[in-house]
Amino acid sequence: MVAAVHSLDAARAWKAAAAVPDPEVPCVTVADLGILRSVRLENGVAVAEVTPTYSGCPAVLAIELAVETALLDAGFEARIERVISPAWTTDWITPEGREKLRAYGIAPPVAGSGKGALFTDPIVACPQCGSSDTAKLSEFGSTACKAQYQCRACAEPFDYFKCI
Repeated sequence: MVAAVHSLDAARAWKAAAAVPDPEVPCVTVADLGILRSVRLENGVAVAEVTPTYSGCPAVLAIELAVETALLDAGFEARIERVISPAWTTDWITPEGREKLRAYGIAPPVAGSGKGALFTDPIVACPQCGSSDTAKLSEFGSTACKAQYQCRACAEPFDYFKCI
């Protein structure tokens, strides 16, 4: 019986933390982005492991505080552990997260591009019309993790969530 209660509490803690929206891209949650690595219970404390998208991400503190607050609001004592290895990659974005980005008007990162994406420009489909006849306008979009593109087919500008 104790193990079942512990398991239910761990699932409830995960659910609370996983629902936290990303402060820079609020259409996706920290779980959608894959930056919420785990939530476990240690002696009654919900311990959430969070991996920043990159070392200079200005939102990492806001994310950690929001996850901690969500756990506290759910009735848990909480602790956040920042995990930097292995480093986060855009390959960790869930399929649901990629679809949420697209629906929000942000082209999701090209899956599996890995480090090669640092040296070449990927073919990016327009999130509005789906055309891959797009051009990069700027290496940086509304945040450092996004580039600004424009679709040649529908002429709409859009952000592309860069591969890391």
